[in-house]
Amino acid sequence: MHESDRVYEAAALYYLQDETMESIGSRLQVSRSTVSRMLKQARDSGIVRISVAPAEALTSPLAERLRSAFTVSAHVVPVRDSANIATRLDAVARQAAALLGDLITDETIVGVAWGTTMSAVSSHLPSAATRGSEVVQLNGAANMTTSGVAYASEILARFGRAFDAHVHNFPVPAFFDYPDTKAALWRERSVRRVLDRQARMDIAVFGVGTFAGPMPSHVYSSGYLSSEDIAELLRQGAVGDICTVALREDGTYADIPLNQRASGPTPAMLAQVPRRVCVVAGQHRAQATLGALRSGAVTDLIIDEQTARSLLDRATPRSRPAGTH
Repeated sequence: MHESDRVYEAAALYYLQDETMESIGSRLQVSRSTVSRMLKQARDSGIVRISVAPAEALTSPLAERLRSAFTVSAHVVPVRDSANIATRLDAVARQAAALLGDLITDETIVGVAWGTTMSAVSSHLPSAATRGSEVVQLNGAANMTTSGVAYASEILARFGRAFDAHVHNFPVPAFFDYPDTKAALWRERSVRRVLDRQARMDIAVFGVGTFAGPMPSHVYSSGYLSSEDIAELLRQGAVGDICTVALREDGTYADIPLNQRASGPTPAMLAQVPRRVCVVAGQHRAQATLGALRSGAVTDLIIDEQTARSLLDRATPRSRPAGTH
């Protein structure tokens, strides 16, 4: 019997048939310590996946309120109020990575945006090898000063390594200079190949970009947009973006001129994907997250509890004092 078959048999006996390590060792004619090593190998290789449903995500009143308000599956991550933004992001990223480890199975096509949040998520992905899965980049990464390839490619490569999946990079600018250039490039076969993969996605995972805050979004802090572009977005009422598509707080986006030059999928395109996982950490992202939810782009929201409260506060209409109009 091949070693991998023995590892599989040991895992099946232990986790599915509740046999003890001693009885498995006797059956396979190995020591108890060898069985323990085989079970660890089964977990590390992805033969066995163990997940613990977070009690907070299941019972939190905040999660219930988010589900009720936005019709999403909400996962609220408890983080102490005094935690800095880096700690907050790390906690949310760990929860997101664990969820993706459960969602991504054989023959799954996963669309991944790039950015500060996705970089954090990618660093915590479990090793859960799959068969026939693919990872596709959702938005381009090049700008006027850099190709952006190293940053975006490393994020996607981590997803590929974690799930033993084939990676499809998207070799286009994050934002085109002209809408006509984008339209022409979208007809090229090499680009269409990636767009076709995006159209077949089972899962999309992305963060929410914001213009400012204690940890500015990579797209706004690394030269992807000029100061004039950002000023125009603010004049248009934009509060942030998902996958480089700018959004207003009310979820509208179609009439924002910059979006004609953006490389990422619109919320309407994302809405065709069965599972859309949005990962958010930091209260400075609450307003943009509200826009993402109202756009219909999200099915699963993973968010820290302080940001969840800020989000719900923004979404709840405040009553006016008597006698005002």
